[in-house]
Amino acid sequence: MKQLLFFIFLALMVSRMDAQEYPKAILPGDYPDPSIMRDGEDYYMTHSPFYYAPGFLIWHSQDLMNWEPVCRVMPEYEGSAMAPDLLKYKGKYYIYYPAGGTNWVIWANDIKGPWSKPIDLKVRGIDPGHIADENGNRYLYVNEGEVIQLTNDGLGTIGEKKQVYEGWIYPKEWDTECMCLESPKLNYRDGYYYMTSAQGGTAGPATSHMVVSARSKNITGPWENSPYNPVVHTYSATDNWWSKGHGTLIDDVNGNWWIVYHAYAKGYHTLGRSTLIEPIEWTQDGWYRTKSTATPITPKQKIKHGLELSDDFNGPDLGLQWTFWKEYAPQSLTFEQQTLWMNAKGKTPANARLLLATVEDKNYETEVEINTGNGNTAGLILYYNEKAYAGITSDGKSFTIHQNAEKSFGLPNKIGKRFFAKIQNQGNIMRVMVSKDGKEWNTLAENIDVSQLHHNNYKGFYALRIGLLSAGKGNAGFRQFHYAIVPK
Repeated sequence: MKQLLFFIFLALMVSRMDAQEYPKAILPGDYPDPSIMRDGEDYYMTHSPFYYAPGFLIWHSQDLMNWEPVCRVMPEYEGSAMAPDLLKYKGKYYIYYPAGGTNWVIWANDIKGPWSKPIDLKVRGIDPGHIADENGNRYLYVNEGEVIQLTNDGLGTIGEKKQVYEGWIYPKEWDTECMCLESPKLNYRDGYYYMTSAQGGTAGPATSHMVVSARSKNITGPWENSPYNPVVHTYSATDNWWSKGHGTLIDDVNGNWWIVYHAYAKGYHTLGRSTLIEPIEWTQDGWYRTKSTATPITPKQKIKHGLELSDDFNGPDLGLQWTFWKEYAPQSLTFEQQTLWMNAKGKTPANARLLLATVEDKNYETEVEINTGNGNTAGLILYYNEKAYAGITSDGKSFTIHQNAEKSFGLPNKIGKRFFAKIQNQGNIMRVMVSKDGKEWNTLAENIDVSQLHHNNYKGFYALRIGLLSAGKGNAGFRQFHYAIVPK
């Protein structure tokens, strides 16, 4: 009897552990507005690149849990590109996305490219979602429940945009940013078109965002709201994930279904919005809702998960972990004997040339060897945007510690033009150190609070990224860039 009770207890514990597995962060850090598609046994995903260039980093998986970076497909674009829709239709890959007050499309015959130059669809709105009906007619939904028909090749439009859906009315007492009907992502199943949308606003209070569902027998409506709305939502600031929303449905090779969405880690708006996944189930009345357990997918090939941030700068090309800010300037880089030389631009971190990398962790340290050229100012910083950054720069004569964009102080540089810089960020508290050999370190500043450098204060939907900086004249050299998680 005792043995039987033990096995029952063990089974309950295992079940409870399974139930707590989801939601799971498959890409922690700033990977917002996920768009995911299945191509046979392979899954591909991309996210909002905003002003980071080259944009649209494509990820590949065979089990939906482990993701490897494949390529960045678009070097240049107009404005801040966001909330894409990645899909394959009749043998071609497409990415629809908004930027610069209009919607664009790029396409390719191979997911790895080459991809076309952006084509302006001349359609206003954000968060496009593509769907084709049973006759092959193609449509593009955007925010506010609006839809427009596409040409057969998907590279143009037919007729005018019209509103066909008004969203789901959530309780008035809920603490949100706005109604903000956004992110229409569409699927077809068993005679119904399903539209998965976002409401409540992307950031703001922890309980702002949500995923809602509607369905229709017709591709343009009328739409019936799900009785299970909201499908995904943060109900309290005590939850581990804030502002959960912007969901996309995906079916796997075993016929199971999932929802992929984004959310902020509790208390860490600085990290941006991570990509999360949860399993879903279909009800007898033809709706979907999340569930606590799932059947894992057994991949045919093992994939190394994640994006390696450390870099020895072997060249000849820039690693996938790096992006420029508001420019694409590969001509400004030179690789020489495991050193990356970056031509200067501007005078301060607000207008300098930057290479940025996305961090995934709440507690980390990063270090790099820096060589400042004649007339050059170089540094290692944490960068949100032109008005929000912190870190260290030097012209070889003095160090400047940037506590934020408005506040800094100088210290003498007794090391010289070649020095090592290190930033530790533990729970949004930054420490800045320097060294002449990368072994013995001298702390120049500590207890610098960077917790407020995020969207709710500075807009833009970005994240606090690690940055290499080159300003003034000439160029700066960087060697042995290292990133590591540190204990809390």
